[in-house]
Amino acid sequence: MATELHAALRAAFSGRLFTEAEEMAPFLTDWRGKWTGTALAVVQPDGPQDAAHVMRWCHERCIPVVPQGGNTGLSGGATPDASGRSVVLSLSRLQSVRSVDLQNNTITVDAGVTLLALQEAAQAQGRMFPLSLAAEGSCTIGGNLASNAGGVQVLRYGNARELCLGLEVVTAEGELWDGLRGLRKDNTGYDLRDLYIGSEGTLGIITGATLKLFPQPRSQVVACVAVPAPAQAVELLTFAQARLGAMLTAFELMSGTSLQLVEKHVPGSRIPFEERSPWYVLMELSGELDDAQATSSMESLLEAAFDQSLITDAALSSSLSQLQALWALRENISEAQGAEGKTIKHDIALPASRIAEFIESTDAAIRAQSSGVRLVVFGHLGDGNLHYNLSPAEGDSPADFLALESAMNRLVHDAVHARGGSISAEHGLGVLRRDESARYKSPVELDLMRRIKSALDPHGLLNPGKLLP
Repeated sequence: MATELHAALRAAFSGRLFTEAEEMAPFLTDWRGKWTGTALAVVQPDGPQDAAHVMRWCHERCIPVVPQGGNTGLSGGATPDASGRSVVLSLSRLQSVRSVDLQNNTITVDAGVTLLALQEAAQAQGRMFPLSLAAEGSCTIGGNLASNAGGVQVLRYGNARELCLGLEVVTAEGELWDGLRGLRKDNTGYDLRDLYIGSEGTLGIITGATLKLFPQPRSQVVACVAVPAPAQAVELLTFAQARLGAMLTAFELMSGTSLQLVEKHVPGSRIPFEERSPWYVLMELSGELDDAQATSSMESLLEAAFDQSLITDAALSSSLSQLQALWALRENISEAQGAEGKTIKHDIALPASRIAEFIESTDAAIRAQSSGVRLVVFGHLGDGNLHYNLSPAEGDSPADFLALESAMNRLVHDAVHARGGSISAEHGLGVLRRDESARYKSPVELDLMRRIKSALDPHGLLNPGKLLP
């Protein structure tokens, strides 16, 4: 039976078809190695119409489809289940930059274009695409949109949703919707684009996107500053926004423990202060000022922040290599924590006004339950997104540490929900947070989500078992 299905599928589209176990293996395990599934086949269409043909073929036979981009997700959202019934639809061969409109400041690309390739294509035209993630060399724009990715410049430019003007999507029936409109205003009905963005492939398969471009900044200056506590970091954010406005493009909070792990595990890394601090902030200023003006603006901000006792020390970049070294401290935290051992991760969002109190009270609650656990807290303070992670005490067994995961998840997420926050800021629910989300969403909200799913995918063929509890 499988052989007959494979032959029929092979005849249905142009592109690669993998049916042998060793060929399919790279597509069946998530990036973190946390989930592994099985599949009837893995397909890599040559173009959007081919992707639609695959979906139509699967719809006619009621075969589930798992869309996959660069397979760099952190929540298991692109991994098939263990039934072996699904077809994994990998979009990695859809790699065309279709058009660039410099007068409209837009670029239209295939969903399989990597984020780095998109950034480089924009740069080649004298423009910037500001979405920036640690996995940008391998994650794809289709996956970024399906998970509504964030990154380090959301403070200034917004997340993936704000950067997208139009989409091309394969529906559950295998139709191809062309919504690739480069319009910043279009009030002609329901915003289908916003339905598909962030839906994790459960409503449709993104095959193309029209995205915003921006002028390249004339200057870029980064400061790493030491702060006594998260409360001063939040005050510094408000203070910097008032003085710098839109020139403040990134504002990252990092615990001292986070940077100590980077120094330990990433060769060449160095915290730029003799006296260590419990907390640090990385600020970036960029825009239309020239280098001298930008540096002067940052120096003026830092002097005023010192005067108000918001910061205790500061290091300012004066060259591209120094800027890159300071950013590397932030960007290497996840890698360093992974090198240290097992982790318990939380990708949360809170109003900025609630973050300091959340960290203080939740830290205390965790230490009351397990005094040796190390808290590795970092993230995009400018938009309220924290990676509130845990590492075991030195010498603790991995098994004993991971036995705490369920209780720690409940403790952290209950604290987030009580303060009006979200248990998933930019990684998506996938499988990881799918069932937990039911605890924090109202019955009305869950019912509306299920009704949307039923309307757009009545047979439940698109990415089954993901996102919805």
